Formats: sequence, structure tokens, C-alpha cells
Amino acid sequence: MPYTEVAKRVMVSGGTVHVRMNKLEEMGLVKGATLKIDYAKLGYDISAFLGVYLEKSSMSDRVVEALSKIPEIISIHYTTGNYSLFCRMVCKDTNHLRQVLHDKIQLVEGIERTETLIALEETLDRSVQLDLE
Repeated sequence: MPYTEVAKRVMVSGGTVHVRMNKLEEMGLVKGATLKIDYAKLGYDISAFLGVYLEKSSMSDRVVEALSKIPEIISIHYTTGNYSLFCRMVCKDTNHLRQVLHDKIQLVEGIERTETLIALEETLDRSVQLDLE
């Protein structure tokens, strides 16, 4: 939401909202503002999730560093449960997905194996609505 819209809703100036947002960033509460990109409109029609099994948990930092260099991977999470890591990636099509898996991800030292789940549709993507009362 633009600062001007926030300002109208809380009845302050846009400058006031801007200053307060800067303070929240300095406190570490807000970590910047982002644009929400429609990857499909850029030709990336496949959204997939990748569960990563590591050979050894001690290799996680090295694997994360290597995966971070793969542009199709847009988020990486350390997890509990079956996977050591869980990633979200976007690809142009299934051939591109196969290529990224085969030619990039499977070559990362420390990855034992992966499981790929293709998202058919995203029905909800939102921030948490906090109850601050």
C-alpha cells in the first residue's frame, strides 16, 4: 500500500508515514518494502517447491550458499521434518524445471536427493494480520 494511502487512512501526512517507516526499518521490525511480481507474466509459468535432503546436516551452510546462486530459486528455508531445506523456485516450463534440477541443483555438493512439488495454483499470498491490541 502506498504511503499516501496509509497516511489518508490514519489521518497523518505522507511524510510522517515515511519517517515512521524509516524508524521501523532502523529498529529491524520492517525489513524493507517489496514489489509483488507476477512471474507468469514474465514467462515463468511453473512455480515449484523443492524439498532438499542433505548428505550431512553440517553441509547446510555450503548448500544454501550454492543454492542461493541459482537464479530460479527465490526462497530457501531451514526446516524440521523430512527435509533439511525447503525452497521455492520459478521456471519457464517443465523443460526448464528439469534443466535446473538436473544441471544445477543435483550438482550441488552435499545434496543427497530432492523432492519436487509443482504448484498448480496459488490461492492465497498475504502477510500476517497481527492483533496489536
